[in-house]
Amino acid sequence: MAQPIESIAAGEGRAGEAALVDLRFRTLLGAGAWAVLPAAVRARFSKRLAGGAAVTYVGEVAECRMSRLGWLLAQFGRLIGAPLPLGCDIGVPAVVSVTEDAARGGQFWTRLYGRIRGFPQVIHSSKRFAGCTGLEEYLGFGCGIALRVSADESALHFHSDHYFVGAGRLRLRIPAWLGPGRLTISHEDRGDGRFAFRLLLCHPLFGELIRQTCLFRDQPLQPGGR
Repeated sequence: MAQPIESIAAGEGRAGEAALVDLRFRTLLGAGAWAVLPAAVRARFSKRLAGGAAVTYVGEVAECRMSRLGWLLAQFGRLIGAPLPLGCDIGVPAVVSVTEDAARGGQFWTRLYGRIRGFPQVIHSSKRFAGCTGLEEYLGFGCGIALRVSADESALHFHSDHYFVGAGRLRLRIPAWLGPGRLTISHEDRGDGRFAFRLLLCHPLFGELIRQTCLFRDQPLQPGGR
């Protein structure tokens, strides 16, 4: 991974707090943890979109490395839409677009990673404010991740609580020993409209499997937002 960022950022810069339209992430964190975050991070995660509006962030892949097992896991993930980076190219374009999922009260996240050879990799997921943790990310083919959130003075963090598969009302929680490991995704502010997106996947037995860092800059809100 809303209201126009310009109005939120300006309000936070002048008064120290935003006139929030989207309180969902703030509610998950709690007021105290939310207040610790940089104003720019609060602004990005307080935007709400209407109609066909989108928020787009443009940058590049600055770091990507994976173990052999991590590479195999990423290739196996092609079966459910390839939610993990498939290669270790750096210095290639990265684009993230966020739109509202009005039907389910969540957000659609589309990530595009350029590659030195071949077409870019495109990853689709849906964040839904549901489940026992209050936030779930759906990857495709009934697979998803229940997420917990935390905050510090520089970043908002998303931590995997457990993985699941489901169809309709049927839902199966994947045992931890069968899962790919602990996933942490961080949105780290860098100041001046810049931020880093960090993905870290670590297995309790095999250690670090995948690490990726992308650097982005805020872009103007696309038409249709409010």
